[in-house]
Amino acid sequence: MVEFDDAFRQHLRELFVWRRDVRRFRTDPLPDGTIPRLIDTACLSPSVGLSQPWRFVIVDDHATRRAVIEDFKSCNADALNAYSGDRAARYATLKLSGLEQAPGHLAVFADKASSIGHGLGRATMPETTEYSVVAAITAMWLAARADGVGLGWVSILSPDRIRAILDVPSAWKFIAYLCIGYPEAECDRPELERAEWEYRRGADEFTLRR
Repeated sequence: MVEFDDAFRQHLRELFVWRRDVRRFRTDPLPDGTIPRLIDTACLSPSVGLSQPWRFVIVDDHATRRAVIEDFKSCNADALNAYSGDRAARYATLKLSGLEQAPGHLAVFADKASSIGHGLGRATMPETTEYSVVAAITAMWLAARADGVGLGWVSILSPDRIRAILDVPSAWKFIAYLCIGYPEAECDRPELERAEWEYRRGADEFTLRR
C-alpha cells in the first residue's frame, strides 16, 4: 500500500491553493504531447459505474478556434446586457477568457449514450455522467498546475453552437471549453476576488450538521 507523508499532504494542499482559473496566458507553445498527457491523467479519474463518459476534442484548426471565439463574444455581450449600473460597468472590465492567447484549446463532452458501464449507478441519478466528467477535468486541472501549466474554463458559450462548430455526436453533452497554456503570472487568489467581483467564503458557510 502506498503511504503519503505529512510533507506530501502539505504540498498537495499548496497545489489546491495555487490551482487557479487562468485567463491571462503567454502565447508560448506547449511542449509536444502536453495536452494528450493531461488527457491521460484525466482518464484516471473515477466515473459512475466505470462508464468513462468523458470525450475530448483537441481544437487546433484556426478557423474552428475563431468560430468559438466569435461565439464567446456574442454570449459575453448578452451576459453584459443582463447587468446594469455599477455591476455592468464592473463586468465590462473583467477578462473572462484566454481564448485569443492560449496555445491550447480543449473541448470536453459527456457521452450520455455510451453503453460503457452498462448503466450501473445512473438509473436514479443520470446526471452522474456529467459529474464524472467534471471530476476528470478537476484531475486534469491539478495535473496541469503541477507542471506549471495554466488551465481556464470558459463557460460563456452556447452549448448548441459549440457542438455544431465541433461537429460532434448529438448525444454528447457539452461540459467545458478549456484554454491551456503558461500563465502570464501566478497567484494564490482567484482573479475574480482580486477584481472585487466576489470573495471566497469559508467552509463553515456551506456546511450543515443533521
